[in-house]
Amino acid sequence: MGAIISLETERVFLKPTDENDAAFIFYLMNAPKWLKYIGNRDITSFEKARKYILQRIKPQQERLGFGNFTIIRKADHKKIGTVGLYHREGHPAPDIGFALLPRFEKMGYAFEAAHRLIEAGFDLFGLEKIWGITSPGNLASQKLLYRLGLKMTGTIRLPDATEELYLFETLKPEHMLTREQQLFPRGIAF
Repeated sequence: MGAIISLETERVFLKPTDENDAAFIFYLMNAPKWLKYIGNRDITSFEKARKYILQRIKPQQERLGFGNFTIIRKADHKKIGTVGLYHREGHPAPDIGFALLPRFEKMGYAFEAAHRLIEAGFDLFGLEKIWGITSPGNLASQKLLYRLGLKMTGTIRLPDATEELYLFETLKPEHMLTREQQLFPRGIAF
């Protein structure tokens, strides 16, 4: 599919994550909330972070044209977090994920970045549905998913996981559907 595009909002740039972000990814993936709510990915060095980017993040970007973005604050060009649309094998829709370094939380950056990525998912990447998946204890993520317009639809257990997770979803807004999609929604056959 090739290189994925960069996006921006009023206050941040969303740049496709690449191996130059390894040190930042190392710090983010070892932040207390990441370890508690997302999980330990055994990123114990900058080199392991670089390999994770090359083996896990880049292949999806190249295959689908979307994936993980590094959030960069425009005011000072600091890397402050990540946001992404992640396609999991066997799932009918990608799920949105977001994480910020602790000192950049509660400033609206996660909402701003995730909202822009959801718009791009529907408008630029042609998605019709986006999921959100979060652990029951992660109230901040649940609150943000609701604020982004996702609705809780049930629970899901990811492969090799022991915990039931909350499943949220949002559908492509009506005004973004093509005329054909509006007249003949999926599931209706003639």
